[in-house]
Amino acid sequence: MELVEKLDLLSQDAQYDLACACGTKNSSDHRKRGGDGNWLYPVTVPGGGTGIMLKTLITNACTSDCRYCPLRLTGQSRRISISPDELAAFFIQICRKKNLIGIFISSGILDTPDRSMQLLTDTAAILRYKYHYRGYIHIKIIPGSSPEAVSRAVSLASAVSLNIETPGETYFKPLSNTKKYLTDIIEPLKLISSLTAKGSRYSKVSSTTQFIVGASDEPDSAILNYMWGLYDRLHFSRIYFSAYQKGLGSPEIPGERKPDIPSEDLYLREHRLYQSDFLMRSYGFRLDDFCCLPDGSLDLSRDPKQVWADKNPDFFPVSLKKASKEELLRVPGLGPVLVKRILDYRRQTPISTLDSIRMPNHLMKKASHYISL
Repeated sequence: MELVEKLDLLSQDAQYDLACACGTKNSSDHRKRGGDGNWLYPVTVPGGGTGIMLKTLITNACTSDCRYCPLRLTGQSRRISISPDELAAFFIQICRKKNLIGIFISSGILDTPDRSMQLLTDTAAILRYKYHYRGYIHIKIIPGSSPEAVSRAVSLASAVSLNIETPGETYFKPLSNTKKYLTDIIEPLKLISSLTAKGSRYSKVSSTTQFIVGASDEPDSAILNYMWGLYDRLHFSRIYFSAYQKGLGSPEIPGERKPDIPSEDLYLREHRLYQSDFLMRSYGFRLDDFCCLPDGSLDLSRDPKQVWADKNPDFFPVSLKKASKEELLRVPGLGPVLVKRILDYRRQTPISTLDSIRMPNHLMKKASHYISL
């Protein structure tokens, strides 16, 4: 096969990993196919900024049995591989033609995790040392990789990720027999955390992970608990969520045995988790601020910030003249940008009317029930 044809097929298989893609829906709106056959993704990188990224696997061959994944050992995918030299040269060629923000490289497990990691880190090393590329490189860490392989990836990358997949071993067991949750996933996540910790040599390297939502039978409350640990104890940069779609995996996993759920509800669950993630990262919400239904699920009918406001009526109204940043961020309709505008404005001029802070009408209507002058 021609290199471009191989890359086209491998890049399509990379769509199942959202650890660098923006948006919450697995739709064509979030993937743009280039005219020369490769797939280019619009992304928001964990450290900030947006752009177009080349996103591909280096091989879709896999010896793992991840039952939710269409690329698993017993899957029917056509197995293709490209070499690190081929991928690096192709990426540099595309960079000369297009304004790319970087490259995201992942892989199936070829023979062993470290064999796959060798392919990924060799690609990054060729880009860094042969082509002197100083741009963004995201390397996907393979579960079960050795500490040495993880360390080499961190030393070459701008960002690394390893999918946590489920919130705990109990929910992971139905999904794989070949991977061990604690040793293959949790231990490498802890190592990534220590290598990229504040004050360390690689503190500028972003670390992300992803939950496969609904492949197992985990409740949202369990995901929220693990999210809090990933941010509060391991200090990860970003968490992503991928709603599992029936028909991709093996028929015996919980996600395939569940009653049919409308796709809009699957994506809405994913969206509520993204909203919760944003509240943790940017609004100062703590784990005990989230209110789940008795079955552990997030309320699909209301965003989690609105749920908190409805549960805490005594907190309101909040004074626009005197409230702290943390208090203002609890107001439905007020986000970090508007709160900063309010704080900046009142440092210069007392707020006398709501119109003075130039809030969009739909947000003003929402916030007006919770604020006062």
